Parts: sequence; structure tokens; C-alpha cells
Amino acid sequence: MNSFKSALIALVCSSLFACNATAPNIKPRDGSENITQGQAKARSNVVSEVDYQLSFTLTGETRFEAISKIDFSLASTAEALTIDLNQANISKLLINGKSLYPNYNGAYLTINPLLLSSGKNTIEISYSREHSTNGEGLHRFEDPVDGKVYLYSHFEPAAAQQMFAVFDQPDLKASFQITVEAPPSWQVISTMAETHIEDLGDSKIWTFPATPKLSPYNFSMHAGPYHVWQDNSGKYPMRLFARQSVAEQVNYQDWFTYTKQGLSFFDDYFGIDYPFKKYDQLLVPDFLYGAMENAGAITYSESRFMVKDTMTAAQRQRLAGVIMHEMAHQWFGNLVTMKWWNGLWLNESFASFMGTLATSEATEFNHAWRSFYASGKLKAYQQDSLVTTHPIEVPVASSNNAFDNIDAITYSKGASVLMQLRHLLGAETFQQGVQQYLKTYSYQNAQLADFINSLAKASNRDLSQWTQEWLYQAGVNTLTAQYQCKDHRISKFSLLQSAPSEDFATLREQKVQVALFRAARHFIHHSTTVAVTYKGAITEVPELVGEYCPDLVYPNFDDWGFVKVELDQRSFNTVKQQLAKVSDPLLRSMLWQSMWDSVSDGHTSLKQFINVALVNAPLEKDYTILGQVIGYLTEVQKNLHSMAPNHKSYATKVSKALTQMSLRMTMEHHDDADFQRRWFDAYISLASDNAALGHLADILAGIAPIKGLTISQDLRWKIIIQLNRYDYPNSAALLANEKQQDNSDSGQKSAIAAEVSRPQASLKRQWLHKIQHDSQLPFAKARIAMVHLYPSEQKLLSAATAEQRLDTLSEIDKKGPVFMRAYNRALIPMDCTNANIEALSEVLNTQTGLSKMTRRALLEARQQEQTCVSMSEALAR
Repeated sequence: MNSFKSALIALVCSSLFACNATAPNIKPRDGSENITQGQAKARSNVVSEVDYQLSFTLTGETRFEAISKIDFSLASTAEALTIDLNQANISKLLINGKSLYPNYNGAYLTINPLLLSSGKNTIEISYSREHSTNGEGLHRFEDPVDGKVYLYSHFEPAAAQQMFAVFDQPDLKASFQITVEAPPSWQVISTMAETHIEDLGDSKIWTFPATPKLSPYNFSMHAGPYHVWQDNSGKYPMRLFARQSVAEQVNYQDWFTYTKQGLSFFDDYFGIDYPFKKYDQLLVPDFLYGAMENAGAITYSESRFMVKDTMTAAQRQRLAGVIMHEMAHQWFGNLVTMKWWNGLWLNESFASFMGTLATSEATEFNHAWRSFYASGKLKAYQQDSLVTTHPIEVPVASSNNAFDNIDAITYSKGASVLMQLRHLLGAETFQQGVQQYLKTYSYQNAQLADFINSLAKASNRDLSQWTQEWLYQAGVNTLTAQYQCKDHRISKFSLLQSAPSEDFATLREQKVQVALFRAARHFIHHSTTVAVTYKGAITEVPELVGEYCPDLVYPNFDDWGFVKVELDQRSFNTVKQQLAKVSDPLLRSMLWQSMWDSVSDGHTSLKQFINVALVNAPLEKDYTILGQVIGYLTEVQKNLHSMAPNHKSYATKVSKALTQMSLRMTMEHHDDADFQRRWFDAYISLASDNAALGHLADILAGIAPIKGLTISQDLRWKIIIQLNRYDYPNSAALLANEKQQDNSDSGQKSAIAAEVSRPQASLKRQWLHKIQHDSQLPFAKARIAMVHLYPSEQKLLSAATAEQRLDTLSEIDKKGPVFMRAYNRALIPMDCTNANIEALSEVLNTQTGLSKMTRRALLEARQQEQTCVSMSEALAR
């Protein structure tokens, strides 16, 4: 082939179509931004030694300009190569120095192999793009208070392509060197500390050195006129950033204290110094999640970690815990990264486990494992009991499915399983295995087998069976103590393990502690504890034969195992009558959960649980458990609302009792700010009758103060939302006035919550149309509207649009996973009726093209409806 003909073919293939676009047995990409695991593997098989040189011009306007220069090695030029770049206007493409017209479909460029060389290649792309407004890519936010513009990036799982041209997959690690031109008053933050800032008068150019090898989703760049705090008192320089208009709400001392404590703990635990030299943290608006572990520049959601009040103990602990979680990722996730998204669970499970361990051992919150049980672990038990349960390790077909299974199983069950593996192997052995894993795979990608093999080597133990049972099989087992007594002594003792169903029949091995208790007049006496490794259906425990016959047996004492505990009848009766006498707070927390499980599983009536709660909740002296119990009470009221009108009289009676109890306890705890605030929050959320709502209105007006309680701006909005939810007289005017007084971002979102919750049919339809069709409504505000549109007691208003919401679900589902994750959670119709169960079944049977995520949400909604109907029927008996 002569040179002219070769060049002509190259130009045509580059401009119009891909020649030899895919390898055998690999389907071509579908034109979207998503990439399958097979396509990603094929790309990483030929691409290596990737370096990015990225240049950005930022003005604060809605578009930005940029140049992406990619240096890489190519093992083979036999197949076409794709480079991800989402919705950009490309002005120039250079391939190995030659200018060409791009073959670009709005999601990725396809590069003809004839234009590339085996070995080193350089591709340079100049383009402009709109800033994102949905929390992904390079997100732009304009502060409504002062008009200042703030940018931050978010790339997980595959949104780096919304900011620059990239091989957007985790196993193509690369170095990133960036240059940023920005307005002179702005800060620019990235993985590395800047090496030079050039002042051009109207702008500044920030130059950053190349990063260590990172997966694209671990890199970040943020810019804007952020307020900055600095602390250089520790081993690594620390900075904290927030918007100017909210800076006074930031308690930066807490941030630096917990950060310094965590860095010291992790350096020691991992045996490897923190890899990214400086530690930046940013509070950002409109964030999709709680936080994101960008290497060296972690982002946090303002709405979750910023309050217009003194932080409560729970809020401070949550802050410390999330700081530790994201910090653990700097080693486990950033330093060593999964090869593909099926490994995301290990990143998150390990960070959840290590974050809790660090919080409990390095901060003031030494009860962190109890908090983990009362929140994360209980959610994992619930999630693992659903029809949609899944193994911890699951295949992920494409980048679009990366978050399909990001749930309490991924985070909290995984963390719990790692905790019980630590008990099984021993704490020191587990730590040695982790250190070996991190040292072996630093700045590389690794798989589950690499992690398990490191632990197996450290423990000199075959973990293949453990891996199969715990990571590749779904479902949570139930553990029950079975025993006989003779002459007041135990004559036989066994642990019975059962599986949830034939579909999830695995019986697992794990190590737990079995504890025996005897009831005395004023307390429950802890008599005996033995450690037992059980497996199979029945495990005999001869060590307990001869002990005094117990009044209470708990076969997972200190929460070593991941297993639901079903109390034997004698123990259950003891708990019902004497729960407050149990002095051990973790045990008391677990007994509360056993009581609630008994209701959910249909063994105990909701009425019986309410009676126990009304007696014992006011006696609860542990702050963490109180939060757990209030969560149950809130769920009780929600269920009773959903059951209307079947149990209207009883629901009204219970709501009034719960409200009065919450107010009484708020007043009694005037000398304990944390307890008082927890009870007052409960009072607001439970208030539904005119007397309670009127009292809240008086508190808001300042004519019914409660001793010790300060009504902050956050509490003002909570009260206004509740008053509007029940259309209390003058509540609309209160909303309008507060909206004028507080024009902040959080104020605007609170105003939306209050407005959409009002029980007005026309208003509901207007907002539903906005949510479904208004592309100008920022996603962060749409998400708030979704959550508050149909409160549980507004059944008739929800029913009025239920059919339309179900009929349009397949069309709405096309909005993608970010939108649908929020939409499904809030707007799939719930009615606690057999008719709604049938309606959900009809959608599942007929709308066969729904995404996996939405089908899963429908299945879970149907199961939740079935449980509610069963509870309602039991309550009627």
C-alpha cells in the first residue's frame, strides 16, 4: 500500500468510522459514556504507562475551556482505541503531532489504529464544555447569598470524562499534571500542592506537579473563592475549605483534631506513611453523597456536616467517623485500587471497618462500634433480609452498573464480615495481612484474591471456604440458643443456625461469644461468657453444661458475629419485662433490635413493641441507644400512618402518646444539651395533632420557650416544615417569611421541603411535573422535593398520582442512575394495601425494559408493602 493511499484510509477512518473497531468476542461500545468490563479489560490489555497533562481555563461562567494531553504506550495497533470525553465541543485534535478531524459521538473519541504506533503515543484534545450541575464531573455552584461561584469535581464511578479526556476505568492508573488559569481571588486545590502561582492581573495560573499513579476517579480539582483554614502542627500540612458565606458555621478545630488523630493512627496501623504529603478537605454544596475520598483533596457534603448551631455529640461523632472512613481510603482505595467495579465493596467495606476502628481507638468516641451496630449494621441486617439481597462480591457488567449494589451490604455487612474475620484470625494477624497487602500492591491495582491471599499467608490458614461462604453467598443467618435445665442447672446447650430460605441456604462458620444472665431485683446479672466457633445447623456447647439456668441468653455477646439473634422464649419474656435492667449498653442495643426484628418477622405484634417502648424509652440513659430507639418510634408512626384508615383511632392514640413522651423528656433533660436535642428532634418529627403543632408554633414565635433549648435556624426550619406538612394555620405565611429571612442555599432547600410537603393536590402535581420534566431544576433541589413530596400520612394525595408515577416509570428511568437512585427511594407509590402490591407486581411484569436498579427498587417496595399489610392484619387480631 503506497503512502498516499495509507494516509487517505487513515483520514477517512478517523473522520467517519472506526476501522476494525473491536477485538473478537468483545461487543463494540454502544455510543454511550458507559464501558463494559470486557471492553475495559481489552483497553487495559493494550494501553499502559499513561500520563495526563491537563490544562483548564476557568472564569466562573457556565462553560470552561481545557486541553487534555495524553501520553501512553500501546502494545498493539490492531484495534481501534476509544478515549472518553463527555459532551464536549472539540476544537482541535492532535494525534502524534498530526491535526485530524475527530471521530466523536459526544461520549468518546474513536481513534483509528493506523494513526497510532506500537509503543509511545501522544494525543492532544482542545475543547470546551458546560459545567455539570448534577454533582458529577466539574460541578458549578453559584452562591445565592453573595453570587460567588464555586467549582468542585466528583468522578466516581466514571465521571472524570465529564471534565477531561481520559481512559475512564480504574485499572488504567496514571499520573496527572495540571495547570489551571482562574480568577485572581480563587483558590485551586488538587491532589498535590501547587508548585507555582503566576499572577497575570486579571487571572492567576496555578501549576501543580505530577501526581503518583492514580485511577482517574481518585484524582480531583476544585476551584473558587473558598475560605481556607490551615494547620501545620502535625506530621502533614492540613487545610480545610468552605464557601465564604458559610465559613462561620465551620468548627475547624474539630476537623483538624480528628484529622490529626486519624493520620497518626493510620500511619501506625498500616505501617506506610500517608502517601499524598498534604491533607486537604473541602465542604461543598449539592454533593451527591456524604463524602468522596479524592486523593489528598477530600470532598464532604455541606448539608451533612455543617450546622447553624452547636454540633451535637452525634454530629461530632459522625464527622469524626466520616473523616476516618475517607482517610482509610487514602491507603485502601487510592494507594491500592481495585481493578474493576466489582471490587468497590472491598474498598467501602474496609474503609467502613477501619473508619470505625480508628474512631473507637484514636478519638473521644470510644463507643464507635456500638454506634456502628445501631446504625450501619442494623441496616445491613435489614438489607440482607430483603428479596433483593445479593452476595458481597457481585459481577458488575459495565460502569453504568457500578453503583447498582452500593448499599448496606456493600458497606456495613462487608465491614461486619471483616470484623468477624479479624476475630477469627486474631487482631495482630489481621493487621499483618493488611500491611503486607498494601506494601505488595502500592500504586497498583489489585483484586479480592490478592487481599484474601495476604490474610491467608499472614494467618497460615486456608480462607477459600470462608471466602465462598461469606463473600459469594447472600443472606443473613439466624442464631438461636437451645438449652435444657435440670435442678436449676443447664443439662444441655446447643446453638441452632438457620438459613432464611431455600434460595439462601448457606450455613456459615464464625466465632461468637455466648453470654448467660440471671435476673435480680434491680439488675440483670451477667454470670458466664464462652467463645464458640459454630458451623452447620447445630453446634453443641458443652462448656455451659452445669452453669446456673439463665433468665437470659444472648448468643452473640459483644457483637462478634454477623448474624440475627432470635431469642428463646424465656429470654424474650425477660427482655419484655426487664429491658431497662440490662446494664451493658451494647447488649441493650442488641436486645432492642431483637424486639424490633420480632415485629418485622411477624412473631410479635406492633402493639406489644409499642407498649415496651413507651415504658423503656424514657428510661434510656445511653445517647446512642436513644437515637436507635427514636428511630424505631419514628418507623412505628410511619407504619401506623400507612395503615390508615384501618387503625386510625389507635394510630392517633399512639402518636399522641409518643409526642407527649418526647416533649416530657425534652423538658426533663434541660441540663443535658445532647439528650435534650435528641428528644426535641423526635418531638418535632412525631408532632401531628393540633395541640403539639400549636405548641411548636408557639416555640417558633418565642412565646413558649423550653428551658435549656436554643432554637437555631436549623430547628426553625424543621418546625416550619412540620407545620406546613400538616397545613397548620398560618404555616404558609411562616414559610414565606422565613424564606425571605434566610436566602442561603440550605434555606432555599428547606423552603422547598416545606412547600412540597403541604397537603394540596394541585401543588403536588406541579412539583411532580417539575421533578419529572423540568431540566432547569437543579438536581440537588429536585432531590429535596422528591423526599418531602408524599409524607406517609398523605395517602390520598399520593394515591392521586400513583398510577401516573407507575405508568411513566420506564420513561423516567432513562434519566440515569444518579437521578433514579433518589426518585425510586421517594416516589415509587407506597400505600400499605393489597391493591398497591398488585399494582407494583403489574409494573414488574409488564415494564420489562427497566434498569436493574429500578427493578430492584420495585421489588423492595413490594416486599415493604407486604410487610406493612401483614403488620396491619396482625394489629387487627
